[in-house]
Amino acid sequence: MQKPGKTAGSHLSQESLRDCAEEALAVVEEVLATERAELTVHEMGRVVSVGPGVARLHGLPGVQAEELVSLHDGLLGLAYNLDPTEVGIVLLGQSQGLTAGSFAHRTGRILDVPVGGEIVGRIVDALGRPLDQRGPIRSRERRPVERPAPSILHRAPVTRPLQTGLKVIDSLLPIGRGQRELILGDRQTGKTAIALDTILNQRGKDVLCVYCSIGQRSSAVAEFLASLRRYDALSYCIAVVASGDEAPGVQYIAPYAATTIAEYFMEQGRDVLIVYDDLTRHARAYRELSLLMRRPPGREAYPGDIFYVHSRLLERATQLRDEQGGGSLTALPIAETQSQNISAYIPTNLISITDGQIILSPQLFRKGTLPAVDVGRSVSRVGGKAQLPCYRSVSGVLRLSYAQFEELEIFARFGTRLDDASIITLERGRRVREVFQQLQYKPLPVPEQVAVLLAASEGLLNAIAVEKIAEAERAIRSAVTADLPAVCQRMESGAGLTAEDREDLIRVIRGVVAGIKEAAI
Repeated sequence: MQKPGKTAGSHLSQESLRDCAEEALAVVEEVLATERAELTVHEMGRVVSVGPGVARLHGLPGVQAEELVSLHDGLLGLAYNLDPTEVGIVLLGQSQGLTAGSFAHRTGRILDVPVGGEIVGRIVDALGRPLDQRGPIRSRERRPVERPAPSILHRAPVTRPLQTGLKVIDSLLPIGRGQRELILGDRQTGKTAIALDTILNQRGKDVLCVYCSIGQRSSAVAEFLASLRRYDALSYCIAVVASGDEAPGVQYIAPYAATTIAEYFMEQGRDVLIVYDDLTRHARAYRELSLLMRRPPGREAYPGDIFYVHSRLLERATQLRDEQGGGSLTALPIAETQSQNISAYIPTNLISITDGQIILSPQLFRKGTLPAVDVGRSVSRVGGKAQLPCYRSVSGVLRLSYAQFEELEIFARFGTRLDDASIITLERGRRVREVFQQLQYKPLPVPEQVAVLLAASEGLLNAIAVEKIAEAERAIRSAVTADLPAVCQRMESGAGLTAEDREDLIRVIRGVVAGIKEAAI
């Protein structure tokens, strides 16, 4: 007889449960034998204060300098001050939701950005995140924004030109690939316009361009990017944007991030042009961060390492040896002056770091002489060795005659009585200055530049009225391109002007000038 409360069915179900339990136990024992659990340690910190663009934390004893720290709601920060009792964090974004008492933890990552061909033609922020609404950037490699500059043994001399398409720069202030040429001037004198024309002139020349906007107005950045799109330059350009609305930490890291992106292509053997617009605002952002972090101020309240901040950035621009790939990184940093004071702290720092400077004059700008380059105070310390040979036969004479003209023009303003030779020098100088004028978005190829400059240096334009020089220039460029294609091809290939080439150019120019004079009569 069966005991009360128990049935055969219940007895069988208990046996089944026992078997299942034994099987599950065997599986667990097998897993435990092959797998071992590991403990993961997360260092947590707590925010004790939040300021404009910075925060202070307690905790994180193992955090490293320039390590990324994750804060509230995905906000990232950069470990900046490592004090014994607290950590100073530079915020890489807006801090509206961050409050005292919020938690923070280490990421174990140094600040880096995506690099590679996938980023070409894109507009990104200082962290490499897309701003152009074209989807995510699926890059396969990331590199730190802070990288050491190439060693001296990996560098080669600057011997190849980087054509800007601007007559006054290519002839008198040439820039070589791998050079650092500072563009200096007061606000609204055309600094960014020179950089933009240089970028536009790289179309079809296998030069990748990187434009880094630092602290600029959003409307100005949008206008610059619209110009790139209008002239189909964004296809070989990368824009890194940290507008004036961004946190000072984002503005501070922007040029380093842009340089890391450019260095990737340089190390692949490419020629790269990078424009920093501008480093004066970058210095102000760094000064703001340093003062908020209570670092001791120096001259003009800038921290003591402001020179090092810019030197370690610009030293990354170079021409690599063939053994290192043969690529180049040419830097065009822009700096703003106040009332043409180039002896201010930041301009003098940048002048001493770079290989020359293009100084823009507000007086020339107001007169309508564009680009408003002050030839007398501008210099290129490297590019003369990289200048195309066809320029050398005309640039030396032009520089000397233009310098004499500028000096003589000052005396002529006082009503001084001049001799015939001085009058001839003045008349030729006015025409040379008119020849140097150039419309924006109109960079010129090498043969057309050389032809017009040769006409000015030989005095072939002296018989033409100043107001007719622009018309004569257009006619000369068209005639030389149509009548002397072989000479133009040789000049573009890097060959010098032979005596026969020079005679052919002068002959064509004289024919054009004669036609203009007859039409005027």
